[in-house]
Amino acid sequence: MDNYTDIMQHPRYRLRLHRPMPPLSRAAQFSAFAALTGFDEEIDETARLTVARENMCEDDLASLDAALQRLIALESAQPLVTVTFFQPDLHKEGGAYLSFTGHFRFYDQEHGMLRFTEQVEIAVPAICRILVCR
Repeated sequence: MDNYTDIMQHPRYRLRLHRPMPPLSRAAQFSAFAALTGFDEEIDETARLTVARENMCEDDLASLDAALQRLIALESAQPLVTVTFFQPDLHKEGGAYLSFTGHFRFYDQEHGMLRFTEQVEIAVPAICRILVCR
């Protein structure tokens, strides 16, 4: 009686007018259920790290301004330049420091953007470092 030996030999009960459910449909009843839809995405978003933008000192701002003036002077040569800039995060506070290397095309003074031949635009206020590779 401990291991159901008394009922193991009985035939399985089946309804005469009702077909058994196919195994695939039966398995669907027990598939995973996400009670908290979107919760995994929220956890991933919370776990994603951002950094705060650092304020530049007066000396750094002066050297950045000098580098920008040199770059504008070299505009006709379309030099190869590496620009490090801060890109704010769209969903939470902070952002990330990114670097882009490309050929400088011109400075759009009206919009305050550096434009590159690779169809990339970088806002001048976001820039923290300019390195002319030549």
